[in-house]
Amino acid sequence: MSMITRARAYLVDLDVETERTDAVQSFLKQETIFVEIATDDGLVGTGYSYTIGTGGRAVLSMLRDHLLDRLIGMDPGRIEAAWMTLFTSTRATTTGAITSLALAAVDTALWDLRCLRHDAPLWQVAGGFRRDVPLYDTEGGWLHLSPDELVEGARRSVAEGWAGVKIKVGSPHVFDDVERLRAVRDAVGERVDIMVDANQSLTRGEAVRRAKAFESLDLAWFEEPMLADDVEGHRTLARSTSIPVAVGESMYAVSPFREYLERGAASIVQVDVARIGGITPWLKVAHLAEAFNVAVCPHFLMELHVSLAAAVPNGRYVEHIPQLRAITRSEMQIADGHALAPERSGLGIDWDRDAIDDRIVA
Repeated sequence: MSMITRARAYLVDLDVETERTDAVQSFLKQETIFVEIATDDGLVGTGYSYTIGTGGRAVLSMLRDHLLDRLIGMDPGRIEAAWMTLFTSTRATTTGAITSLALAAVDTALWDLRCLRHDAPLWQVAGGFRRDVPLYDTEGGWLHLSPDELVEGARRSVAEGWAGVKIKVGSPHVFDDVERLRAVRDAVGERVDIMVDANQSLTRGEAVRRAKAFESLDLAWFEEPMLADDVEGHRTLARSTSIPVAVGESMYAVSPFREYLERGAASIVQVDVARIGGITPWLKVAHLAEAFNVAVCPHFLMELHVSLAAAVPNGRYVEHIPQLRAITRSEMQIADGHALAPERSGLGIDWDRDAIDDRIVA
């Protein structure tokens, strides 16, 4: 049995690669929280999580002040035991963003160690369903872009062979959203999926209204139309429209996913490995969704989610938003409109250690 001998956490700031706006905020920077876990037989696992501009130092403090010391002496192969030990040790903060983001950085490092020990890639160790997953693009669909710019981005994605594009909605007037979506639909034709994302900006009544206005556009899904904790609102919406309802990026525990699925309030699950607390709970959500015959289309973190979406039978899409290119030596592979899970052992991310060291801020 190997043993954890050292655990280290640090914070890296990454500038966004392009301007990103939605109905409620702008993505200013990515605070990337790294954890490195070393074992007595010489292996080092690297994990990470993120924020989109605030809270990174709070996550780092949770790790340094409360969690990392508890790992010393543990068996790194007992990932469930390590996760539960750290989770229960946080007591009053067990369910929430700070704890989940901290746990995710640890958990992904432990999974990196597991894969390194078996000299196998994550997509195989986590399930190994297939290596390639269809790709859709979000980078060309931000809310500040004009209809002409949206069309240009969508055509570029289609030319790359990607199966879908996501357009942000939540404009002041419903007809502005419809105009933008109609321009993209006319440009890409009927065989390209168009997803829309309101980023929790709508009331129940407005969500139902906009879904009705979007019906003729044959959308692949309506993402986060309302606040993430409004399960009944999403259930009402799901019953009123033929457009699949997508939720999950703003959920920080397994139980909210169960409630959404049990109540028929979601048709697409967008579980985020950082926000749910790591690969361990991510897989639980994915298999829970499979039991309800619901697809998983994870949010963001494409460099990691490609392996997880490939691991499970209901992994439907990977979201294209590149954000790690400044600190990696190679990019996610794309072929024939599909993202390819890396074959290298571990998480499969080719970290540029010098570039990371240059960007450490805490």
